[in-house]
Amino acid sequence: MIRLGAGRPDRVVAVGAHCDDIAIGAGGTLLTLCQARPGVRVDALVLSGGGSEREQEEQAALAAFCPGADLRLTVHKLPDGRLPAYWEEAKAAVEELRERTDPDLVLAPRTDDAHQDHRGLAKLMPTAFRDHLVLGYEIVKWDGDLGRPTAYQPLSDEVAERKVRLLQEHYPSQRNRPWYDREAFLGLARIRGIECHARYAEAFAVTKLTLDLGE
Repeated sequence: MIRLGAGRPDRVVAVGAHCDDIAIGAGGTLLTLCQARPGVRVDALVLSGGGSEREQEEQAALAAFCPGADLRLTVHKLPDGRLPAYWEEAKAAVEELRERTDPDLVLAPRTDDAHQDHRGLAKLMPTAFRDHLVLGYEIVKWDGDLGRPTAYQPLSDEVAERKVRLLQEHYPSQRNRPWYDREAFLGLARIRGIECHARYAEAFAVTKLTLDLGE
């Protein structure tokens, strides 16, 4: 596999349409990054769930997924499943996030995600973060929209297991969902690992990337 480093990121942005999106799509990557870079700043934005038990779950979960990081989390109250109708509010939230940070890396949903909230947020990100590396994470779900990713973050056995454990521990409101279980999360990580010659991995879509091969 060809490996391209992204330097040593000091600032990271992670966004999700719903509480648990970031952890499901990029939890292992955040664990890997934060363990390697103590003190890294992580600005996290979630568009729905504010003022509910879901926000409390998200606060505890992201604190666990970002150990030792300077975590700054904002959870808004947009209605779940209604992002297209609240486009202006969502865009304002993304632009406000951009005003307070200039990240080295952005973790966001994929632009071709089947869920309209995920897809809408993904399409907003390049309007505010135009010159940034944006990695589009994937979320396993009923729609079956997993595709062929273009970038991978290998996960150690310990990180893969820890991700699954933290997902089960910190989001009790989601345990009744038929796809929310150990086999689904670890199984996808194993498949993505096979694709990049690793045991486990998280996979991302990259829509635009500038190379610097002269140095």
